[in-house]
Amino acid sequence: MALAALTQEVPLQLRACVILGVIFLLSSICIVVKAIHDLSTRLLPEVDDFLFSVSILSGILCSILAVLKFMLGKVLTSRALITDGFNSLVGGVMGFSILLSAEVFKHNAAVWYLDGSIGVLIGLTIFAYGVKLLIDMVPRVRQTRHYEMFE
Repeated sequence: MALAALTQEVPLQLRACVILGVIFLLSSICIVVKAIHDLSTRLLPEVDDFLFSVSILSGILCSILAVLKFMLGKVLTSRALITDGFNSLVGGVMGFSILLSAEVFKHNAAVWYLDGSIGVLIGLTIFAYGVKLLIDMVPRVRQTRHYEMFE
């Protein structure tokens, strides 16, 4: 009942931002847990030709997509599109970080922890952005719901 009322009263962009904020929190927890697990088990970075190709392609395409989403989000004044651009940017950074950590490990085996450390940083960044998004959007959702209740 409450969900049906929320979907009818709250504008689509606000709902999208709240949903993205929750997804950011959940994905950041998964990323941080996986990175901590990799650090605790001393998982060494390995990049074969397929992963190398996918990482390069992912890094480049996600970065281009992020720039396009940021530009389009500014033009359309869409917070949801800008937020999705941030998500694409993180995907690009993750793609390049796999390559970076593997290359550094290849030249210096003492730096085996770089991939896990970057994963923790990326996870914490996504978590912080998700919290900021929810802090910004939840009051607006409540304000919209209360405003329409008084009409």
